[in-house]
Amino acid sequence: MAGCEDDITDVSFPSLGAFVKRRPAVWLPLFLLRLAASARLDTPMVVHFLVRGRVQGVGFRWFVHREAAEIGLRGWVRNTDTGEVEIVAAGDAESLEDLRVELRKGSRGSRVDAIIEHELAESEADSLGAFHIEGAW
Repeated sequence: MAGCEDDITDVSFPSLGAFVKRRPAVWLPLFLLRLAASARLDTPMVVHFLVRGRVQGVGFRWFVHREAAEIGLRGWVRNTDTGEVEIVAAGDAESLEDLRVELRKGSRGSRVDAIIEHELAESEADSLGAFHIEGAW
C-alpha cells in the first residue's frame, strides 16, 4: 500500500464565500424564503372548510385525513348531518393552500361542487392535535 497516497489527486472545492461573491442574487432570495417559512411556522393559520357535493360514502374523509397528515396539518375532518364534509385545519399558509388544492380535486368517486371557507382565530390552533377523523368509528 505504500505509495497509494501519491495516486490521490487533490480536489479542492471553491469556498462558500467565493460562490456568494460570484452569485449574490441566488442567496438573498433563498434566505428570505427560509425566513418567511420560519415566521409562518410560528403563527399558524386556522381555517374551517365546508365541502359540498358527493362527498359522503366515497372515502372523502379518509382522503382528507391522508392529505392533511401528509402535508403536516393539525385538525380534524367529519361528516355533517346535511351531507357535507367539515374540516378544521391549522398550519402555515402554504400548507393550507396545498390542502385547498387537494380538496378541490377530491377523492376518487367524489364530486366537489363547492368549498365554503372561513378563517378562524389563531388561538383555535391551541386546541388542535394531530389531524384525525371525528366520528369514524
